[in-house]
Amino acid sequence: VQLQASGGGLVQAGGSLRLSCAASGLIFSLYRMGWFRQAPGKEREFVATISRTGGSTRYTDSVKGRFTISRDNAKNTVYLEMNSLEPEDTAVYYCAAGYSSSWSAADMNYWGKGTLVTVSS
Repeated sequence: VQLQASGGGLVQAGGSLRLSCAASGLIFSLYRMGWFRQAPGKEREFVATISRTGGSTRYTDSVKGRFTISRDNAKNTVYLEMNSLEPEDTAVYYCAAGYSSSWSAADMNYWGKGTLVTVSS
């Protein structure tokens, strides 16, 4: 199984980025997908998750109204649209796949290597 995240980069505060995560080696539509992030010196934290069909999403409070998670099961890809970015969003962003209905990091089965997002003030 491979999860390949892309789309990170350097952006000014208030800007936007779109992350993508292409999955292979698994039946994508059977997995809940999630985005997590880890800022320098901090623990990995949950950002957003989307159900197998895309009908249900959940976000951490700090990104609600700014970030949107979506998926395209035909393309085996999950996205994270990030708007109104803040310096506090600076982190390595990881995508993950979980077979259970849980969105907890501990319950995710597969992880990508991450893509760095840097937001300058």
